[in-house]
Amino acid sequence: MELIAREQQHAAPAERILVWGAGAIGGTVAAYLRRAGLDMTAVDANADHVRAIRARGLAITGPIEQFTQAVPVFTPDEVEGVWDTVFLCVKALHTEAAARQLAPYLAADGVVVSLQNGFNELAIAEVVGEARTMGAFVNFGADVLEPGVVHFGGRGAVVLGELDGRDSERLARVWRALHRFEPGAVTTDNIWGYLWGKMGYGSLLFASALTEATIVDVLDSRPARPVLTALAREVMAVAAAERVTPMGFNGYDPAAFGPGGTAAAVDASFDAMVAFNRRSAKTHSGIWRDIAVHHRKTETDAQFAPILRIARRRGLAIPTVERLVLLMREVERGARSQAWDNLARLAAPPDGGSDAHPL
Repeated sequence: MELIAREQQHAAPAERILVWGAGAIGGTVAAYLRRAGLDMTAVDANADHVRAIRARGLAITGPIEQFTQAVPVFTPDEVEGVWDTVFLCVKALHTEAAARQLAPYLAADGVVVSLQNGFNELAIAEVVGEARTMGAFVNFGADVLEPGVVHFGGRGAVVLGELDGRDSERLARVWRALHRFEPGAVTTDNIWGYLWGKMGYGSLLFASALTEATIVDVLDSRPARPVLTALAREVMAVAAAERVTPMGFNGYDPAAFGPGGTAAAVDASFDAMVAFNRRSAKTHSGIWRDIAVHHRKTETDAQFAPILRIARRRGLAIPTVERLVLLMREVERGARSQAWDNLARLAAPPDGGSDAHPL
């Protein structure tokens, strides 16, 4: 479906904005919105990060821009007040807990906007109600380097949409706010299409995190492309079963990985994704950093559980996705190192049989 372009207006929205989770995504957005003069407050569970921001401001580094911005920031137990708009920016596995924490601070007619990866809108709606939930898709690159410092590595698509596809005054207000951060931000009547598209692309990033290599090196690897293609095709097959039209972005072409996609279209999409990622200073995914740098659990289960459940309900076989989940769990707990060989393991079990089902 065609994007709905908004007028390039810059009037500040009237609502108060709360950014819940001031890490890579939330921290970048918070710094830009506050610098633009918006009534913005941040919340983060990392006390060291909060102390650093209070002491020195929130520093944005990287090739896009470098600046330090004073940001009002609190830990979840300190925050008080009511906000019209909440940008939820925590890891997917923390979505439900964060939604329950922020619910008391959301206005009765307010809205929670998920600036996350996965289908977190479903979990948010269970807590605050579907009427107070808005969908969003972001694909810019950022990482927390240390408390109070966020590396903004590369711009990417930013898309907003109501869950039911309607146009609304609040959608325009939220767009006006995010437009202060990303001038190319747009709205859509098919936000679920973008979320499914991101999961197709995201499956490739998860696969890259099985290795020690960069995103570009994995996507550009001819030997790796067949198994990566199998992953994206399986995710797109589940989207098709749900009667969703996945949307493309930043080089990812859902149609290439659909039932009519040709080998040439697949290679063209990979080449376009490589070109997009080469322009970013973010060399590895946040998933890779969770394992290699932070040594913590990734978003694997939280992002893929809905897809696995839908596939099971629809009677669809998605063996490559299932193996990806199982391999990621092994890497997370240290039972398997990040290595190129994992992509061969992803392609098929060593004995040619089936692994245990991940759910």
